Amino acid sequence: MRSDQDAATASCQDRPVMNFDYSEKVERLRAQLTDFMRYHIEPANREWHCEADRGGYPVALLDRLKSRAFSEDLWNLFLPGLHGDQPGQRLTNVEYAPLAEIMGRIPWASEVFNCSAPDTGNMELLNLFATPAQRSEWLDPLLIGEIRSCFAMSEPDAASSDARNILTTIERDGDSYVINGRKWFTTGAQHPKCRLAIVMGVTGRNEESSLARHSMVLVPIDAPGLHVVRNIPIMNYHSPEGHCELLFQDVRIPVSNLLGEEGQGFRLAQDRLGPGRVHHCMRAIGQCEVALDLMCERALERKAFGKHLAQFANIQDWIAESRLEIDQARLLVLKAAHKMDRDGNAAARVDVSAIKIVAARLQTRIADRAMQVFGAMGLTADTPLSYLWTWGRALRILDGPDEVHLRVVSRAELSRARSTLGNNACHFVPPVALSPRARHGVAR
Repeated sequence: MRSDQDAATASCQDRPVMNFDYSEKVERLRAQLTDFMRYHIEPANREWHCEADRGGYPVALLDRLKSRAFSEDLWNLFLPGLHGDQPGQRLTNVEYAPLAEIMGRIPWASEVFNCSAPDTGNMELLNLFATPAQRSEWLDPLLIGEIRSCFAMSEPDAASSDARNILTTIERDGDSYVINGRKWFTTGAQHPKCRLAIVMGVTGRNEESSLARHSMVLVPIDAPGLHVVRNIPIMNYHSPEGHCELLFQDVRIPVSNLLGEEGQGFRLAQDRLGPGRVHHCMRAIGQCEVALDLMCERALERKAFGKHLAQFANIQDWIAESRLEIDQARLLVLKAAHKMDRDGNAAARVDVSAIKIVAARLQTRIADRAMQVFGAMGLTADTPLSYLWTWGRALRILDGPDEVHLRVVSRAELSRARSTLGNNACHFVPPVALSPRARHGVAR
């Protein structure tokens, strides 16, 4: 017969255990990636910025680093659905998330490991829906880092946060589609290796469902009639790979360039955006860690009014609040990634909306605190802080504005409450019954 202690131990072992440790595989990759960042990426940061400041793109530097990362098997870390003959680690979302955080510490580093947006989402789409011919022409070169790509969805002439408003037309003409419209904030379109644009537009005009009117097509970036109009600065910051405005004027592509089926555009967009938002959020958390590190170092070194900044109570509060908020956000993102792995992207839709809000707001808050500790220097390009603040602010609009994601979360909460309406009646305490004299207003 087992003792009571044995029984209690067995009972504990039977219950699900919450394990916050990373697996041995992930810990090994984290250590390997951290070393790569320290010994190869960080020393190259100045060279990257010098080339970008001259108006160029540091292709030679990146190719050199990409070759090393490929040889060390730090490649395509993001894609769990890789086939056996495709290069990469086949990590789940929850396994990849802490690696995205490490890469995020240097904003341009993800490209070295073939893990940068928008290629990650585009490769995921092609891996899921491309035909064999499309895989050979576009996916295979993307998987080995030979080419880059962009994703054209947002438009200047429509409120693109409601994608049903998209105006770009993709009209069938015999064996071709003809595309007309204007897109903007198309990230990566100015990259020297960009060869492909995945374009979302209207293929059906008379369908009853507004969600079945849109499709995605594959457009070579050098297709006749496709013009890169400009690289749009984000709050006066020019990205060297471009957040571009594109003009499509009678761009003709073969019908075989349709991705998936006509009318599937919304479904494809959701399959693409879920994992990508986890990647964005974890990179943002990595950048928040950088801002916190810089804030702490500055506070320890800088003196004002006779003492180090770290001795002022308000600075200590900022540092403590930043640590708490980063750790809270990380756990929320890992929860969303776990739900995607376990239940699928659609099941994690509310969780993904939640992390998109939390991570973007977090980045602006922590970068703002760090900028304040740095004083005037925090406003300059001498530190990464002003860029980190700018990108955090942009994330509150890109990939869906806060208000759209708040709407998703609130709808889920109200639906849950509606399904259990009345269950909380026990929390209301009625007033004590009045005596007969009090009921009739009789004074004592």
